[in-house]
Amino acid sequence: MRLDEYIDGLDVDESVRMRRLAKEKSYAITDYLSDVERRFEEVVQGDSLFGSTAPSIFVGRSSYPDVSAGVLAPVSDAEHAADYETSSEWYRRGYTIDDVFQARTNLLNSTQRTNVHVADEWDGFVGVQREVAIADRPVDVEVGLDGPVNIDLDVGLTDISTPTGPRATARDAQLAENPHVPRAVEKTLSDDDWRAEGAMNYLYNRGFDVYDINRILSAGALGESRQRKLVPTRWSITAVDDTVGGFLRGQIRNAPSVDAVEVYYNEYLGNRFWVVLAPGRWEYELVEMKAPGSIWNYDPEAGYLLATDYEGYEGRSGYVEETAGAYYAARLGALEHLADRGRQAKVLVLRHVTEDYWGPAGVWQVRESVRKAFTEGEPGEAETFHDAVRTLAPRLPVDLARLRRSSQMVAGVQATLTDYGT
Repeated sequence: MRLDEYIDGLDVDESVRMRRLAKEKSYAITDYLSDVERRFEEVVQGDSLFGSTAPSIFVGRSSYPDVSAGVLAPVSDAEHAADYETSSEWYRRGYTIDDVFQARTNLLNSTQRTNVHVADEWDGFVGVQREVAIADRPVDVEVGLDGPVNIDLDVGLTDISTPTGPRATARDAQLAENPHVPRAVEKTLSDDDWRAEGAMNYLYNRGFDVYDINRILSAGALGESRQRKLVPTRWSITAVDDTVGGFLRGQIRNAPSVDAVEVYYNEYLGNRFWVVLAPGRWEYELVEMKAPGSIWNYDPEAGYLLATDYEGYEGRSGYVEETAGAYYAARLGALEHLADRGRQAKVLVLRHVTEDYWGPAGVWQVRESVRKAFTEGEPGEAETFHDAVRTLAPRLPVDLARLRRSSQMVAGVQATLTDYGT
């Protein structure tokens, strides 16, 4: 399908109005926090939280290497504990930003201050946390609490991990059942000399999604046994995306190129994504255009903020400077698609962060939006990469001239006087 016809055929996202309404009514989160506090008081018996089913863990980064390591368990609705863990299911179910915040708010983070160098330690609170992380289903736990719960919502502006909800200091924790550990995870644990990167790629090849691998890595359950350590959740998310992405890039390194310029589109949670694949050797760039009034650009009079990061055929040697975890999440989605096809391509991802993105939901929504862009409908096509960019330009919130100044891949697209707003 011609790209202009593809663009004309795109439906207006009706959920935008719903997201705007959610933004206006986001004070409901405050009421929800009060409800969580009430339910927490109901389920606590004495000084322990009984009957909790833990789907995941959280490792903080403050005061590293002595970090706050916690077990996440729902205050209520334990029978649906798996629904509260960040996963691709949230996209499939169409979670809104409010849904994300409420899911995290219902998870109590029971924490202890722990040194990250856990090596082969599987006793005590750390042992319970690690057992929860390596299991393939939520685990029943009993947590002894030391002090009151802090009813708050910890929302960071990095948009890498999802927000975290109420917190309490844990005195101790015990498993109330034997966790079910997949055989592939047992294999990585039993190999004392397997480097973490190789173990991550092994699990990915065995069908584990990056969400599972991230949880296992964060618990210090991968790598050479003497070197194993807890990894802060925000770091582990990006580490897994980067490692698996590097593995996939190696798979397509000698693959033939795509034959035509393809353009894919997706929109979710107030983020609009255009993904352009063009014939040629692998290179990749993410361009983020952040609207005034969106989560990273509060001033409604400030104009759009642009952030870009790029890599060539050999990849990057250092961490990105401007787009953080979104860069690796979007890259993973593109590389998975190309690896499935046995092709390589030049890849440009344009992310328009609209004002409807009023709260940082987590980088998972970037990963899933790009993944699903390739599966939800046929792409539009253009004669050349330059034609594709010029056709898309009127749909973008910044003019082509500014895009050319910011983007390494778009820089070569020929400009006209109209592109400068004249």
